[in-house]
Amino acid sequence: MTVTDRALELVKVAAEAASDKLAQEIIAYDVSEQLVITEAFVLCSAPNDRQVRSIVDEIEDQLRLKGGAKPLRREGERDGRWVLLDYADIVVHVQHEEERGYYGLERLWKDCPEIELPEGSRGTERTALDEQ
Repeated sequence: MTVTDRALELVKVAAEAASDKLAQEIIAYDVSEQLVITEAFVLCSAPNDRQVRSIVDEIEDQLRLKGGAKPLRREGERDGRWVLLDYADIVVHVQHEEERGYYGLERLWKDCPEIELPEGSRGTERTALDEQ
């Protein structure tokens, strides 16, 4: 794994924050060898727009408090379907469950090493809304 300690720290804080707000199936990937713009992706989902926003708010709060980090960019917040938080070292994707099933980011990044998350920071089971 080539992800820096700083990025790893931010990944763990983001995953813990998402888990605290009951995010589903939190996964992190080391994308440092595939992309030059970031080192890691954190992916998670929620069954409704309101919960997506709640997860995003908690991730932002905890990364600011525990990691001293503010997002460089925040996209998709208005719709609450797929919010992207760009912290340079890491990018966090919080998706509505339907978008997660449709876009399948796990399939796109499956060849990248998965970052082991602490027990209790992996979220709840996904609801199979769009898994046909």
